[in-house]
Amino acid sequence: MNDEIRVLQAENEALRRENNELREKLAEAQSENLAKESFLSSMSHDIRTPMNAIIGMTVLAKKHIDEKSRVSDALGKIEIAGSHLLSLINDVLDMSRINSGRMKVTSELFSLGDLLHDTLTIVRPQADARGHSFVFEAVGIDYESLYGDPLRLRQIYVNIISNAVKYTPEHGEIRVRVWEETAADCCTLCFSCADNGIGMTKEFLSRIYEPFERVRSSTLSGVEGTGLGMSIVKKLIEAMDGAIAIESEPGRGTSVSIRIPLRYESVSVNTAALAGKRFLIVEADTVMQELYRRYLDEFALPYRIVTSPSEAVSAIAEAEFRSERYACAILGRSCGDGTDVCSLASYLHQADGELVLVLISDRNWAEIEYRATRSGVESFIPIPFFRKSLINGLDEALRTSGGEKLSPGAPDLTGRHILLAEDNLINREIACEILSATNAEIHTAADGREAVERFEQSTEGYYDLILMDIQMPVMDGYAAVGHIRAMERGDARIVPIWAMTANAFAEDIAKARQSGMNGHIAKPIDVNLLMQQLRQLS
Repeated sequence: MNDEIRVLQAENEALRRENNELREKLAEAQSENLAKESFLSSMSHDIRTPMNAIIGMTVLAKKHIDEKSRVSDALGKIEIAGSHLLSLINDVLDMSRINSGRMKVTSELFSLGDLLHDTLTIVRPQADARGHSFVFEAVGIDYESLYGDPLRLRQIYVNIISNAVKYTPEHGEIRVRVWEETAADCCTLCFSCADNGIGMTKEFLSRIYEPFERVRSSTLSGVEGTGLGMSIVKKLIEAMDGAIAIESEPGRGTSVSIRIPLRYESVSVNTAALAGKRFLIVEADTVMQELYRRYLDEFALPYRIVTSPSEAVSAIAEAEFRSERYACAILGRSCGDGTDVCSLASYLHQADGELVLVLISDRNWAEIEYRATRSGVESFIPIPFFRKSLINGLDEALRTSGGEKLSPGAPDLTGRHILLAEDNLINREIACEILSATNAEIHTAADGREAVERFEQSTEGYYDLILMDIQMPVMDGYAAVGHIRAMERGDARIVPIWAMTANAFAEDIAKARQSGMNGHIAKPIDVNLLMQQLRQLS
């Protein structure tokens, strides 16, 4: 009898555990469904918001087609809404690829300076628009050539800083710091972003990495997003064997710290053109002054630092009187915005027409290039710069001085021939219109097979560049490149072929390179980036 009771008790206990497990799974499923329903509801609102702006502004532009200012304003707002819509779509696609196991991180050699400059170019205007005090520091950087996935690192940094910008009330403070901790064969790239924004509760921090979660605040309005950003960031960091930590208090702000191990490469520094040259540095920022001293002293390069335009003009006149001319003037960050720095460049260029002017700035070069080059600026070094990027940049500026100046806007490709393979008629029309600014002769193909035939029928060396869409009927871009590279003619293996495609993930870029392509331009086309790359042909 006792045995039967014990058996029944054991069965009841097993049944109870099974029921509890089923209840937990049901609760999890219901929670997931509620989260997804909330996500779909939020996404419906967030997608309709920019779409409403795009459609509404298009209607207004057509209605006021003869009023240039109204049309220009509408187009600007359409561009902003379109960029926001694209970011929403990218978040959803990224999460889909992560959940399906198709998200991969790459390992390629990249410049840390370029990565950070690109990041700042994206986030600084956002901070400026909200009146934030934005401070960036890069300290203790010994290795600037690293192996990793620069696209995903930039995505992580932009997401973190953009969150700080969004969730900090206007005129707040945001401080970003980057440094390295080195070991024998690798270094740890460390990143921190601190703000004095609205902060988060402990309860929300416990689920911040869950998909579809977003901070809700009565303090801030108009904060939009998918709620997928931090979930994506966490998974990307884990894929890189890194770690993330967040500290936050409601009303006192948030601090995010990220550590990612990366291999580094020691690179050579070119100083051949710098021997015997003297440098004039116009920079009032004491932190920047110390950087110049650190790197120029290392190579025993003679220099003088002045803090104002008037001091710079006086220094040039004094050097001319003593027959100790400066070979190069460095226009630093404190020289002001585009207007101020261009005015200074014009004065210095008039004072000494042989003086090589190098602009060092955290501004987006594309925004100020036209005026800067016409003011006499011959070279540009982006901030943040480090040992290699500064010294090699100055060396290149002096080696190429007196030759062809930096090309403003679109490069002049008169006499060059470009083959564009694009199946979508509207995209083909847009691309042709953009490329027409270069004065190159544009030939088009509606699919991969037609592109192969056009190249095959052309004389050797006729095409200077092929822009290849990936997803096309008849023959896709990968197959077309394979056919071209396999042809028995001298230019088949060396003609530059760039992917111009909406396949814009890191693995898509890697696949394009593996297929035999030399470059990658993502759609929607960034005109400034395209023109920068086209300058390789000029």
